[in-house]
Amino acid sequence: MVFPLVLLKLADWVLYQFFATRCDLAARKIGNYGFFYRNPSLKSSQHGSLFPSVTKCSLEGRDSQTLVCDIDGTLLRSESFFPYFMLVAFEGGSIVRAFLLLLSCPLLWVVNHELKLRVMVFITFCGLRKKDMKSVGRAVLPKFFLENLNLQAYEVLASTGKRVVFTSVPRVMVEWFLKDYLDVSDAVATELHSVGNYFTGFPSDSGLLVKHKALKELFGDRKPDIGLGSSSPHDHLFISLCKEGYVVNKEDHNKRGSSVMPRERHPKPLVFHDGRLAFLPTPFATLSMFLWLPLGLTLAIFRLCLGIFLPYNIALILSSWSGVNIRAKGFIPSKSSKRSKGVLYVCTHRTLLDPVILSTVLGKSLTAVTYSLSKVSEFLAPMKTVSLTRDRKQDGETMQRLLSEGDLVVCPEGTTCREPYLLRFSSLFAELADEIVPVAINVHVSMFYGTTASGFKCFDPFFFLMNPSPSYHVQFLGKVPRELTCAGGRSSFEVANHVQRQLADALGFECTTLTRKDKYLMLAGNEGIVHEKKKKP
Repeated sequence: MVFPLVLLKLADWVLYQFFATRCDLAARKIGNYGFFYRNPSLKSSQHGSLFPSVTKCSLEGRDSQTLVCDIDGTLLRSESFFPYFMLVAFEGGSIVRAFLLLLSCPLLWVVNHELKLRVMVFITFCGLRKKDMKSVGRAVLPKFFLENLNLQAYEVLASTGKRVVFTSVPRVMVEWFLKDYLDVSDAVATELHSVGNYFTGFPSDSGLLVKHKALKELFGDRKPDIGLGSSSPHDHLFISLCKEGYVVNKEDHNKRGSSVMPRERHPKPLVFHDGRLAFLPTPFATLSMFLWLPLGLTLAIFRLCLGIFLPYNIALILSSWSGVNIRAKGFIPSKSSKRSKGVLYVCTHRTLLDPVILSTVLGKSLTAVTYSLSKVSEFLAPMKTVSLTRDRKQDGETMQRLLSEGDLVVCPEGTTCREPYLLRFSSLFAELADEIVPVAINVHVSMFYGTTASGFKCFDPFFFLMNPSPSYHVQFLGKVPRELTCAGGRSSFEVANHVQRQLADALGFECTTLTRKDKYLMLAGNEGIVHEKKKKP
């Protein structure tokens, strides 16, 4: 008898929330319509604000002042925080959790803001491990936050000396980005309840954060110098507690993209990021992804089979018909008849398929040297792959032997990079060959990234090939002149740096001194080294 009573009470509560909210909104609209009908002179200003636009805020002399604001609706141009909850649900949880969050959209549309936030928090965090949320907060969310920063709001934020963010969204979602990228001194946000290493999906005993109350508790009788908020009444109350108040209007977002922040204005370069989703998962975009998944998986298997079982020329044609866009340009030098060694192709590293695509474009079999390649990827590879050990002497001997047998392809970065940057090149390749051909490779995806640092690497080729129309751009830069190689008197470091710069210029990328170790420490909390299990005697 208890269970049916609980269901009845739950149904009664849901119906109350639905009808009460809808009726209240309807009453407000009717009342406002009647009021403005009787007072037409006020109708044009019904969307006005008590505070000036953020575009009116002077940036001079703010170095010693304190600013308070929210991230949702103020620092970010997104009108909803749903996509960021979806990123946590998909990347930190599972595809099932993401689907449940998507199914909640009709309910989220009809309930008030507080209940909407509670529902999203519960679905996203119930049973989620803390370490998974930490990984998403450090490696996934910053990219999407940076791309959606409001330029005008950020300029005001950056002009001040002390910055405090108050927000009702969970602190674990925003704290890393706010402190590491925006240099925020304190992030006051909703705390989540947890049991052991897992979140329960409920706010802590203090409940959802109320911004104006939290501001009073933190500052007391003191007033912050500047307050930024949205045009909502709740934010008006929040910024009214500041000496100066400014609002971020939706109208300002649409003025010739004036609020869009270009990459070169980012507060900190984003070189590394993780996660599978290559798009901001709004409700409509997420629905499109789930509808595409069955076809995308079928298409990925078909495309993979083309490369494994068919000759290069036929595979290239059928891949193009299936939507894979492969473009190649540049002069491919022929092997010198005076040399007994093969040609060494030095490539930028974008996905695990780089050597496969290069081999397909050349129309001949190559040997690829790899590191930490999964057994599944090694088994599916339609070409010979040889694992390196990170022992310089041993790897050098291995590559010398392979070059004596034929052409070899190597990616000196040692790991993939998604953004327009090149990691530091290992100089080992420069010591091994006189005929070096740099190959600039770049990829474009619209739905899924084909690389991961903290996920299952064996799925990388499948995710890349699941994109509706993935593209590969291959540019041959010509053989490195002999006088610029070790045989011409150059050191291996000079050769490696020259090839890195040549490839970066061809792609429009930026050279860095970052390494594989830096990437994995940032994204996965380890050095990216795979330790083989010792066999028991």
